Amino acid sequence: MTGIALIISTIIGAPLGAVIGLAKFPGKGAVRALLYTGMGLPPVVVGLVVYLLLSRSGPLGPLGWLFTPSAMIVAQTCIALPLTMGLTMTSVESVNPELKRQVVALGATRFQSAWTILREARIGVTAAIVAAFGGIISEVGAVMLVGGNIAGQTRVLTTAIVLNTRQGDFSLALALGLILLTLTFVVNVALMKLQGRT
Repeated sequence: MTGIALIISTIIGAPLGAVIGLAKFPGKGAVRALLYTGMGLPPVVVGLVVYLLLSRSGPLGPLGWLFTPSAMIVAQTCIALPLTMGLTMTSVESVNPELKRQVVALGATRFQSAWTILREARIGVTAAIVAAFGGIISEVGAVMLVGGNIAGQTRVLTTAIVLNTRQGDFSLALALGLILLTLTFVVNVALMKLQGRT
C-alpha cells in the first residue's frame, strides 16, 4: 500500500512541484505557503478528512472504500503529495538560473528546458521521494482511522506494532519494528542508488 501511494504521489507531485517551481504566476507565494502547510499536516487529521469523505454519508461513500486498502492508499497519498510537491518545487527553484538561460540560448524547447532543470535537481527530487516515503511508511493514525486495523485485510506493520504493544506482547512488537526498519533501510538504499549516491 505504501509503495502504491508513493508511486501515485511521485507521478502527480514531482511534475506539479516542478511546474510550480519553474513558473512565474500571481499567487505563487500563497501556493508555496499552502504546500508548506500541507507538509506539516498531522496525519491523523488527513485520516479524519479521508474518513469523512469515504464514510456512507460522505461524497465518496458510494465507492465503498472505507476500511479497505484503497482508503489507506488514498490517505497515504494525501500525506505524501505535499511533501513530494513542496520539496520538488524547492529543488527546482534552487537550480542555478544561469542554466535555464544557457539551455534556452542553445535553442531548447520549453519541455527540454524543464527536463534539463529537473535532471539537474534530481538529488533534491529524490530527497523529496525519500521524505514522502518516510512520512507514510511510519504513519499510524490515518491508516488506522480509514483502514480499521482489520487482521488479514488492513493491518499493516505500524498498526500491528501498536496493537501488540497494547496487548503487552513487546517481543513481537519489537520484532515487527525491526522488520519495518529493515524494509525502510532497503528502500532508502535503493532510492540512494537512483540518486547516484551509494
